[in-house]
Amino acid sequence: MKLDLIERGVALILEGMGINRADRNYIDTPERYARFIQEMFERKNVEYATFPEDYTDFILLRGHTMYSLCPHHLLPVEFQASVAYIPNREVLGLSKLVRVLDEVNTEPLLQERFTAAVVDTIEANCPGVKGVACLVDGQHGCTKIRGVRSAGRFVTYHLHGEFETNLDLQRRFFDLCRT
Repeated sequence: MKLDLIERGVALILEGMGINRADRNYIDTPERYARFIQEMFERKNVEYATFPEDYTDFILLRGHTMYSLCPHHLLPVEFQASVAYIPNREVLGLSKLVRVLDEVNTEPLLQERFTAAVVDTIEANCPGVKGVACLVDGQHGCTKIRGVRSAGRFVTYHLHGEFETNLDLQRRFFDLCRT
């Protein structure tokens, strides 16, 4: 990540807005914003530790709150993400489901792409899983504070394997995501 370029860009935005950069409230703003971007989108190295276990039902992380930026306007997006998988004789460490969400959140990304990428990441790193499901409920700054000014939430989901073919499993997944 090129923090110096981000800082220069923010300084130009402030200049374009007519902000007095000598004002003590703005002196360090470009640097602070660059650190914020680095923190939000830093790449994480995830080790997908698995443990032998004959657990046959799905494992669900429900309602994990995370933040990103919209790629069209660079405005904040708040996600509530739920992800589930069906293990095949090995289970992931529970924290790995949160880490997958963080691993995929490395740049401003469409909610639809984010949702599918979570499923793809689990499948790519956990061979043999019987199914993966991801549901993302997002509130987007670009529709909340500009344009249509709606506080509405947008829901996307992506299903693979048994979650795609087994309607009872789908129903249980969606029901548990709601509670």
